[in-house]
This record gives sequence, C-alpha cells and structure tokens, in this order.
Amino acid sequence: MKKIGQILRNKEIMGRIMFTILILFVFRIGAQITVPGVKIESDLQNYLSSNNALALMNILGGGTLQTFSIFALGVSPYITAQIITSLLATDVLPALTELKRQGQYGRKKMEMATRYLTLMLGAVQAYGIIQTLRSADASYISFNAGKYEWLTYIYIIVIMMAGSMLVMWLGDQISVKGIGNGISMIIFAGIVCSLPNQIMSAFSQWIGTSLGTGHELTGVFQFLLYILAYLLIISFVTFIELSKRKIPVQHSGKGGQVQSMAKASFLPIKVNSAGVIPVIFASSIMMAPSVVTAFISPENSNATWLGIFNSSTLFDMGGWKMPWGLLIYIALIIAFSFFYANIQINPQELAENFQKNGSYIPGIRPGNETERYVKKVLNRVTCIGALALAFVAALPPILTMSGVFGNNTSLALGGTGLIIIVGVALELNSQIDGLLAGKSFDEVVASGGR
Repeated sequence: MKKIGQILRNKEIMGRIMFTILILFVFRIGAQITVPGVKIESDLQNYLSSNNALALMNILGGGTLQTFSIFALGVSPYITAQIITSLLATDVLPALTELKRQGQYGRKKMEMATRYLTLMLGAVQAYGIIQTLRSADASYISFNAGKYEWLTYIYIIVIMMAGSMLVMWLGDQISVKGIGNGISMIIFAGIVCSLPNQIMSAFSQWIGTSLGTGHELTGVFQFLLYILAYLLIISFVTFIELSKRKIPVQHSGKGGQVQSMAKASFLPIKVNSAGVIPVIFASSIMMAPSVVTAFISPENSNATWLGIFNSSTLFDMGGWKMPWGLLIYIALIIAFSFFYANIQINPQELAENFQKNGSYIPGIRPGNETERYVKKVLNRVTCIGALALAFVAALPPILTMSGVFGNNTSLALGGTGLIIIVGVALELNSQIDGLLAGKSFDEVVASGGR
C-alpha cells in the first residue's frame, strides 16, 4: 500500500501511466476493426488455438489475429526482424557487426535496417496467413476477390502492413512518453485482456454445465483446481525469471592500492537469460514451411505433410502416431536458448573487458581461463532455464493432445502468454522502483541532504 501511495503522489509516474493507458485504449479500438472487405468465420479462434505458429502470432498481436483486424500482424514481423538482425550482427554479416560497434549512430542504422526488414517480413507473413486461412478445409476468412484477385491480395496485405507499422509507432510512443517497453506493453495488454474470457470459459466448462446435475461439488472442485494450477504455473515462471547465478568478481584498486583494497561485486547470470525469444524464433521456424508452401503452391498450403510441424497434433505415420511437431518445437526452443544466451552474455567479450578493466574472478586466471569458466557456468545455468522454458511452452500442446479440456483448447494452461506476462510485469515493477528512487534522491538533494 505504501508503494501505491508513492505512485499516486508522483506526478511524473501518474502522467506516464495515464499516457500508456490512452495508447493501449487506441490499440484495443484498432484491434476490433476487421480489415475492410474480409469476412471471418465464428470458429476462427478455435482454429488459431490449434495451430501453434498462428496462435503465437495471435498472442504477440494482442489477440488481433482472431478478429483479422487491421492490426492482425501485430509486432510479430518486427520481433522476428529484430532477432534476425541481432543474429546477423554476431560476426555473420561484417557490415552489421561494424555498425553494432559504432555506438548510438550504429544503433540507429541497425534500427532502420530492422524496420526495412520488418516491411518485407510483414508482407510475407500477411500473404502466408491469408493463404493458410483461405485454403483450410473450412475456410476461416473470405473476401470478394472479383476479376483481379491479385489486386485484392495486395490491398489486404498493404492494410495489414500499415497496421503493423502503426502498432510499432504506438509502441515507440509508450517507450518514450509512457511506462515500460512499448512493444512489450502492447503484447502484455492483449494477453491480459484475454484472461477474463479464459477464466469465464473455465467457469462455464465445469461449474455452469454441472448445475442441476447433482455434480455441482465436483464442478467447483475442478474449477478451483484449475485456478490453483494456473497460480502454481505463474509462481514457477516467476521463480525461473528471478533466479540467477552470481559469479563473484573483484576489481583491482587503482594507484598501487594493495589487494585488500580491491572492490568485490557479482556477475549475475539469469537462469532464463534469453527470455521468450527462443519460443518466438522456434515458432517462426515451425511456421516457415506453411508460408513457403503458400507462396509456391497455394492449393497445397494445408497439405497433410505440413502436420509434422504442428506441435498440437499427433502426426500419423502409417498406423502409428508420434508428436513430431512437439518434439521439433522443444528441440528448437532448447537450441535457441543456448544460442541466444551466448549472444546476450558473450564469454569472450566479457573476459576481454575484465582484463581491460582490471577485474577478475577469484581463483580464475584472466584471459582464456576466465572465458572457459564463464562459458561453463553460463551453459550449466542455461540448461536449467532452457528445460523450464520448453516445459512451460510445451504445456498447452501436451494438454491439448491429452484431451483434458475436450474441444475447448483455449483452456490449456501455461505457454508463451504467461512467460510474457510475468516478464513484462517484473520489468514494469523495476522501472517504477527506479522512477521512485530517482524522485526520492531529488527530494534529498532539494532538502540539502538533511
């Protein structure tokens, strides 16, 4: 309560919060405006929940794909472009690697390259989504193509790309004038908006259907068990997000100070240092075959063999079924967790910076030995984080295939949504603490340090 009181008394924080709410309100209005000329079927939401890649796009777009709104692409193309640019800047493309080392100027150039790549990826993803939804067994969207069908496609794709760029602009406004990371806040708001519907759906599933049947207590118990399981998964994700391994680091004193005068600190390595990026990238790769097929052969965009990349179904291989899609999905998440963690914390650069600044890990020699030690610790910690991330991300497909929730696959627990909610909430809390600490420091200075 004390913290809430401090927030309410802080004009800067309240101004930022109100501005963020206003931008999110504008976003939610746009999320309900369907692309002109497009008609969607009522069961589109159920289809999206059964298609892992499209379900992730719907989550990252804040639930805009289920209404096929002008914001249907959301920030998914931008996130994918950002990941690709980051990967290419790791000595894969020398030009981007050089820009990365040029400070603020280089970052602006890389951001511009990311936005150009976003436009291209947005066009590809928009066309792939249209073809996938139109070519499904039960077409989930339809429009009057007329004589010049290709012009209709271009028209819809341009609207979807413009909507995606507008969402990016709204996110930038939140980052500059609001509170939290803008892109993350838009995704966060969309996921949170869907939670009441999910809870009401669970209530109807177990309590609503049991009324008057004599099984009311069983229904109430199942509903409470569902809520408890949800809270336990949130607690587990929070624990993983906050867990870190602290490596002791000492900094040599300057001016010939003796060793006892050296300063000690810690190098924190998060268990899940890659965040939700591995899940996003793994889902993008799982969706790639469908998009490529839609380009090459639109009539085969829902071919049977593409089912091997669907993590929510069992793929029939001549009499015996295996969850190949789920296994590929888990393998990709684990692989990208290690890959991205080593990008976020580069052991080689870290060892070099330690040597330049006169820092060292007690008992470990500077240089190659420090690099090997940090890499060993990073990989061990990331192993735990990767397995935890894969477990949470794979939980919805596993529950869907088990048939626990029947035909209502939207009730599946866990998934990318919870990881994003917890991560953004923790980041938001840290930023508010920082703003409050800054205000407290200003008050101390203004009072003359008394």
